[in-house]
Amino acid sequence: MAVKAILFDLDGTIINSEEGITKCVQYALRAYGVEEPDLTKLRVFIGPPLELIFRERYGMSGDEAWEAVVKYRERFDVKGIFECSLYEGVGECIRNLKRRGFVIALASSKPETACRRILAHFGLTEEFDEIVGSTLDGSISSKEEVLEELCRRMAERGHGIGRDEMCLVGDTKYDAAGAVTAGIRCLGVTYGFGTREELLAAGADATVDTVKEVEQYFENDGSL
Repeated sequence: MAVKAILFDLDGTIINSEEGITKCVQYALRAYGVEEPDLTKLRVFIGPPLELIFRERYGMSGDEAWEAVVKYRERFDVKGIFECSLYEGVGECIRNLKRRGFVIALASSKPETACRRILAHFGLTEEFDEIVGSTLDGSISSKEEVLEELCRRMAERGHGIGRDEMCLVGDTKYDAAGAVTAGIRCLGVTYGFGTREELLAAGADATVDTVKEVEQYFENDGSL
């Protein structure tokens, strides 16, 4: 079935958000007496729900992890949100695919309020037919939950596109695994924060190395 809707992840796919995310995690950890001067060690927080990594990597309880997320947002909402940059050519890629008739959507584990602020900051809001992110109360956080909510909204608004006509573009194993569980194809990108091996092992249908190749993939009906 031909792809009619392209669902973009945000962090590591549209924007390089490493600086903002890692500095905000560093800020949150400091509140718990944990000093982490090496920001590269905090890249594991890019992609999955933050609460999950606070629990897995730092042994926090559920309540502690949620409090750490709240602390993270203290800095993120004021400063960290715009400590990011668009990957070269990604705006042009999205606009070109939109002009070719694809439905363009955002599916991010970042809070939807932040997603909308970031897209507006870079002048991309109007290119997206749907924008879905996580909720601040944690009721929607995983990639699978985000994709389920996106599918619900698309059906509600009458897009008339089935899951077999959608493809998620993402950079981590969490994107690929979430897409598989949701019954949606996934194109992995290796210029973000995941590896080709991780993406394919998690179920990505294919991988590309550049933004230009993302555009070519869909222009060629999913052929590399």
